[in-house]
Amino acid sequence: MKKALVVLSLALFAQALGTAWGQEAQDPIAAKYAAPLNKIFDLSARFAPLHPALGKVYPVAIVENRTFHIFEPVPEKKTYRLVQTAPDTFDIPVGIRAAMPLSFWNNRIACVVTGEVFGQPDGYVFIFHEFVHCAQWESCEQQLKEGLSIFREAMKTKNYMWELQYPFPYSSPAFVTTYSALIKAWAANDAAADESLRAALKKALSPAEWEYLTWQEWKEGLARYLENRMREVVGLAENKGGGNPPFSRVTFYRGGDELIRFLERRQPGIANDLLKLYQVIKAGPKAAAD
Repeated sequence: MKKALVVLSLALFAQALGTAWGQEAQDPIAAKYAAPLNKIFDLSARFAPLHPALGKVYPVAIVENRTFHIFEPVPEKKTYRLVQTAPDTFDIPVGIRAAMPLSFWNNRIACVVTGEVFGQPDGYVFIFHEFVHCAQWESCEQQLKEGLSIFREAMKTKNYMWELQYPFPYSSPAFVTTYSALIKAWAANDAAADESLRAALKKALSPAEWEYLTWQEWKEGLARYLENRMREVVGLAENKGGGNPPFSRVTFYRGGDELIRFLERRQPGIANDLLKLYQVIKAGPKAAAD
């Protein structure tokens, strides 16, 4: 009897010690999402050949029960592990798909989602869409932002939502007409129309508006461009959202996608160089022709 009690005590001690060392394995949220998160590695192997930005998987923060659950990839094991939790002080809405630097996690970038994403047909593609933004963040995004007057002005007033809230003239008839024609010209590979329409658009916009437009075409356009390439790999329909009036920021997702496809046909491989791609988009049609 005494020997049995000793064995039982040792077993309980080992269990407690294991829980302390591997707490994430016992967490119910970690257990709930272990298999869905690990599937990211399976898809990564299929998506990585498409573009350098898809060659790495990034942390995923799942918001559930008003809490951020941050999972970090362990590439050598092709798995994710829970590394930190934090209260959701932002009131994150269900359905969020975003790449965010998390202030409570040393400002590290993560793909922020809510759990239903894993059950949606295109949910994983949207996760990788956000991974593209993580790659932009870790490469040249901060350097490029410092060169934007709209970014510097926004930081003076601590307007950290400027990318979402910039007052662009989306409903201006001149913009709607010209940008609609540009999307069609890029899709038709019409270089002459691209040059004339792009020049007219740049002239019609203020320097700040041009900065914002070209920033979004680069940032969101690249993510949509790669999203659609991934959709093709897994047999999903192309995402053409934003292409029809009324226009909004999402219009630059569609326009940027078509613009990058147009540039790729003229300069194969340019989309792989994130810095050069931005420079060409911002400079306008003559730079695209060089």
